Amino acid sequence: MKKTDICIIENSKIILNNEIIFGNQTENFSDFAKEAYKSLTLNYPKFHKMDSLSKLAFLASEMILKDEDHSRTALVFANRSSSLDTDFKYQESINSQENYFPSPAVFVYTLPNICVGEISIRHKMQTENAFFVLDEFDEPFLNDYSEQILQSGKADKVLCGWVELYQESYNAFVYLLRNSCNNLTI
Repeated sequence: MKKTDICIIENSKIILNNEIIFGNQTENFSDFAKEAYKSLTLNYPKFHKMDSLSKLAFLASEMILKDEDHSRTALVFANRSSSLDTDFKYQESINSQENYFPSPAVFVYTLPNICVGEISIRHKMQTENAFFVLDEFDEPFLNDYSEQILQSGKADKVLCGWVELYQESYNAFVYLLRNSCNNLTI
C-alpha cells in the first residue's frame, strides 16, 4: 500500500499534504467549518444540515477526494468520542420540559458511522466502510484493516482516518491508501 494525500484539520487550520489551504482565528468549530466551506467553494448544500462530526469528516475527505472517481474507494475511520457530542445535544432536547422536541434530524447523527455514510453518498462510493471507536489513534490497526479490503479486491483505494470531535475539541487526520500492485510500502 502506498499512502498518498494527507489532510489534517486542527487548531482552526486545514492542512493538505503539508500545505495550509485554509485557516482562521476562530476557536468555535461551527464557525470554523462554515467559513472553511465557504472559502473553499464547496458545493454540497447538505453540509449545512450535518452534525459537527460529519462536517469535520466531510471537510477532511473533500480535500482529498474532490477530483477523482471514488466509486471503488472504501472508508475506514475511527475516533474516541463516537457521536457523544451529538448524543448530548439530542439528550438535552429530550430533557427539556419547556422545549421538548427531540428532532429526528439530530437523531440521525447519534451514530458515528453516519459521517462515513455522508461521504459515501457524496462520492457515490459503493464499497466497504467501517467506523471504529478506539481509545486512541491506531494507524497500524486502520492500515491492516484497509490492507485486507484492498487484497480482497473490494476496493482500489481506502480513505482512512481519525476524526475526533467533542465540544470544541477537534482533530482530523485523514489519508488515502492506494494498492501499489502487491508492493507493500507504508
